Amino acid sequence: MDTDDLPVGRILNRREVMQVFGAALLVGSGDRTINQLAQVAGVQLPPCVVRPEQTEGPFFSDVELDRSDIRTEPSTGVVVSGVPLRLTFQVSRIGDQECAPLPGAKVDLWQCDAAGQYSAFRDRGAGGDLRGQKFLRGYQVTDDDGTARFTTIYPGWYRGRAVHIHFKIRTQVEQSGAHEFTSQLYFDDALTDEVHARSPYAVRGVRRTRNSNDGIFRRTGDQLLLALTPDSEGYQATFGIGLDLSDSGASRGRR
Repeated sequence: MDTDDLPVGRILNRREVMQVFGAALLVGSGDRTINQLAQVAGVQLPPCVVRPEQTEGPFFSDVELDRSDIRTEPSTGVVVSGVPLRLTFQVSRIGDQECAPLPGAKVDLWQCDAAGQYSAFRDRGAGGDLRGQKFLRGYQVTDDDGTARFTTIYPGWYRGRAVHIHFKIRTQVEQSGAHEFTSQLYFDDALTDEVHARSPYAVRGVRRTRNSNDGIFRRTGDQLLLALTPDSEGYQATFGIGLDLSDSGASRGRR
């Protein structure tokens, strides 16, 4: 059974949000989400914020590629074309009234290319057999600061889904066993329109599925939007995520 919108751990309560963003931010905020409040404040959500888990989807393959730059196809050395995206994960462990960097967590990343195809699978719709290939896949282990860095590309699109990137975080903490968290990252539709109007994306034509009509995004995707900023080559983003790895918190996730 998919756990598309299952939060793992705890969401910051009103008092904690006030401590992070300031009481003035919450005046007249009503029922807006924490992510919306952060956008109003013009700040990045802190790594202590718990994110919602979403479905793994059909295209995960545990290829065991330890690499930061996932753009290359290992069998040929060819670099996948697309607008560069530098993505930094800041992974934290949430405990009783504390939030600390989580070192030693394995962060997997996988996504489609500019043509909407995933490596390691046969795409009957596009007519391509990409089994045996491993482009746009890889993992990094978080350092002492809980940081894992990747260089990838802005993803393309395929029928039925909003533009997204998949990620999985796996870790073993003390004697409590292995913990696994799986979710997806999303992009602002207006920015995607700009990027997809460029080569090599433009040959695919205009996508039909936007965030607003993607069933998976509509559940909890607003808490998984990347805040991208331009850099010298493309874009960069930092994504903070807090994991509750206690027995009570992990019991709501998958092991």
